[in-house]
Amino acid sequence: MTIGVLALQGAFRAHRNKLSDLGVDTLEVRTPQHLDDVDALVMPGGESTTMSMLLESSGLFDPVAARLSDGMAVLGTCAGLILLSSEIEDGRPDQRCFARFDAAVLRNGYGRQIDSFETELDVDGMDGPVHAVFIRAPRLTRVGTSVEVLASSDDDPVLIREGTALAAAFHPELSQDARIHRLFLDSIAY
Repeated sequence: MTIGVLALQGAFRAHRNKLSDLGVDTLEVRTPQHLDDVDALVMPGGESTTMSMLLESSGLFDPVAARLSDGMAVLGTCAGLILLSSEIEDGRPDQRCFARFDAAVLRNGYGRQIDSFETELDVDGMDGPVHAVFIRAPRLTRVGTSVEVLASSDDDPVLIREGTALAAAFHPELSQDARIHRLFLDSIAY
């Protein structure tokens, strides 16, 4: 099995390193042809508007949308969560999203760069807290009934799952803990 890591912008190298440490083959996805060679996809953090534009200009948006529609497993973190949501409340009028999750999101919902923070999260099914790094993080303002909330910070959902799709408002690739990536891998039959 090969996990693709969307490598247009953002923290893709950290995700590749985390997956490699777990013994998984990875491939940087930059073109539609690269997408043909992967079984699942990681959509990293970065700047969601820029990532959306790069998905369009690279010709990747529609092929990724098709693969997601066909049930390809996906892990989205921070900007990846934004792009996987069905509604971006404060996005640009021309910004497209994949609507993989029935969820609404507010970009930079916790504030500007200076408002970034780290915290410990209790995650359903995990022993011990998960260290979470929030950098200009999105805030989920609504999740549909088909979306399972696995962790919250205060009353805000910050880790959600729907089938083989997992998304985090934080950056699990920036901590020493690999359990979020392991949770994603465990959802994929390999």
